Amino acid sequence: MPPEIVTEPATGEVDELRALSTGLDRLQEQQPHRPRTDGALVRILAPVALLAVLLIAWQLYVVIVQPRPDIAPSPLQVAGAFADAWVSGRLQEAVLTSLERGVIGFLIAIAVGTPLGLLLAEWRPLRRAAGPLISGLQVLPSVAWVPAAIIWFGLSDATVYFVVLMGAIPSIVNGLLSGVDQVPPQLLRVGTVLGATRWQLATSVALPAALPGYVAGLRQGWAFSWRSLMAAEIIAVGGSIGFGLGSMLQQSRELADLAGVLGTILLILAIGILIELLLFGPLERRMLHARGLAPGGAR
Repeated sequence: MPPEIVTEPATGEVDELRALSTGLDRLQEQQPHRPRTDGALVRILAPVALLAVLLIAWQLYVVIVQPRPDIAPSPLQVAGAFADAWVSGRLQEAVLTSLERGVIGFLIAIAVGTPLGLLLAEWRPLRRAAGPLISGLQVLPSVAWVPAAIIWFGLSDATVYFVVLMGAIPSIVNGLLSGVDQVPPQLLRVGTVLGATRWQLATSVALPAALPGYVAGLRQGWAFSWRSLMAAEIIAVGGSIGFGLGSMLQQSRELADLAGVLGTILLILAIGILIELLLFGPLERRMLHARGLAPGGAR
């Protein structure tokens, strides 16, 4: 019998097999990932600690320098203005009114901006024509729409909602377009090969793949809508427009109540921070973690 011929693998193949074996061994040695709770605790305590330091520094400034109360009220005076607004019911009414307007306006902006963004992403000639206009509207300060909105809709809630929509929709559209531009072309080609229509490609392939950019656009859209809402409420006062945080801020300004003005500003800031921490921050971290894009996502 002829001797059996044994062929040895090439050196490169041996190296690849060894690397693969080493990787599999490391994967087997890794312990199951346990979610860490200390990270969430730090994210909560760090802003609280910074806020406490700022309040202490503010109080020390008032005690040491002793400025006029009408120029630099102390944190205790601001807290007293909060208490007075709470007892009178103005604080609860203002917060509920502004939150209702902000949430409803933002949801309408999502309902309008999402299909508009998909349409621009799928129809290139329309995007080339309307893209600069959308970007220009995003740069335009939303407060510029308030005088025109008052003339069109009068002193009504429609004025406020119009200003909110003009502030939020361009950011949502541009965020979605940015996300769609980053979708790998291979995904769209696979969808086409599988027989997906253009609408199915847009809603079932492009939109899920564009979620990081889309969520970033939603976050920016909420920021613009909240700012637009405050601007509209400050300027458009009276008529059938309800009493919101902007109206409360303007009322404190007319009464020369600096403690009330600062208290309202801090409340507007706190609501914006809470929505960011409780909604958009966890949503973005969870989405990036699921895609292996967040730090520690592959642990």
